[in-house]
Amino acid sequence: MLGFLPKVVILLLLIVLLGFFNEKITKFPYEISLMLFSIVISMIMLIFDSALRSTSISELLSNLQVFNLEALLMEGVLCFMLFAGSCHMRLLDFKKHARPITMLSVVATLLGAIFYGSLFYAGASLLGLPFSFPVCLMFGSITAPTDPIAATSILKKFNLPKDISFIMEGESLFNDGVGVALFVCFSGMVTMQENGSFLAVMGKELFGAVLVGILATAICFPIFALTKDGNRRIFVSLLAVSMAYVLCEHFGFSGAIASVVCGISFSALCNRREQKGQPLDLEEFDTFWEILDNLLNSVLYVIMGLTFVHILQMPHVLLLSCLAIIFNLIGRFSSVGLAAFFAGKLPSGYDKLSFVKLLTYGGLRGGLSIALAMSTREMVSADTYSIILGSTYAIVFFTTVVQGLTMKQVYQKIEKGLSK
Repeated sequence: MLGFLPKVVILLLLIVLLGFFNEKITKFPYEISLMLFSIVISMIMLIFDSALRSTSISELLSNLQVFNLEALLMEGVLCFMLFAGSCHMRLLDFKKHARPITMLSVVATLLGAIFYGSLFYAGASLLGLPFSFPVCLMFGSITAPTDPIAATSILKKFNLPKDISFIMEGESLFNDGVGVALFVCFSGMVTMQENGSFLAVMGKELFGAVLVGILATAICFPIFALTKDGNRRIFVSLLAVSMAYVLCEHFGFSGAIASVVCGISFSALCNRREQKGQPLDLEEFDTFWEILDNLLNSVLYVIMGLTFVHILQMPHVLLLSCLAIIFNLIGRFSSVGLAAFFAGKLPSGYDKLSFVKLLTYGGLRGGLSIALAMSTREMVSADTYSIILGSTYAIVFFTTVVQGLTMKQVYQKIEKGLSK
């Protein structure tokens, strides 16, 4: 069994070598390259392992996979990833596009969870699988939120109009919190007999998390604003988000929502000082969170890639994964279409249909979906858990790698249609 430090060395070695190879040769978007090449490496290693009739490589992959991705995300780095994404939000731009971002992050995420859950329930029923409707809705909430890190990194390469790009990034950021809230609600329906009523679970997880996030910011931000030391500002922000997350874990609230609230609150207070002519020097702060976010996501994508082949070997997963990908695209298109209908006038000359197509194909999934899927282990049976986890992996792989690699062609086709 490998120790912690050797695992870190192997992961960092993969991150460095795969990133350098991609930079010089393949030039894929960074996150896509890490996941894709990690999957290829794990497949090659397993083929050699099978040919040599040895279990040593399988054991090595197993050791890396048991870097406990669930614990790494839910009890370690997820709070920092969410804070990093939300603390740089420009609220002045958000006010300008508040209506479309709100409709997409709240309404589209809710409808996406319901549509996807309903489609998966119908598909599971036709295949004779004992999936209850609340379990399918819970699964829908897992796959509904888009990933802000992958979306921001990939979309920046296509020179999207600034307003459209901001709306897509804003939706990806805010729907993380909405997705977590929906997951809490629907998982509360699944475990209602143990955890109390649906409304009680929702109120405790959601509103408690918001209160903790605001409280942590209120305690820490005065020091953040008064200190002149850039390093201390970084330490204060780390303290705020980790304290909020730990408090939520202790009281049974949603740490993910509290982390987003912390990040948005820090951003709002910094923007407020800037409007008053009292801007803070945030160069070191911004650089630190950008580097940390990049490192954590690199580790996440490599582990997801190494785990992917193993997950798809679970029973019933392959067929249902194909259905899950199709249902995900249908649910995403339908939910974004309905939300865009009420989003008001769109910027940059986009019509509703072109906007819906772009957001449907740009709806990439990432680490939050994997973390939520893993957290269902104690809520459902072992077979149901393997299907949920395997199908979630398939959706993350398809949206990140397949849609991410072909996003440029889709965007150019949409732009060509607009110019006619």
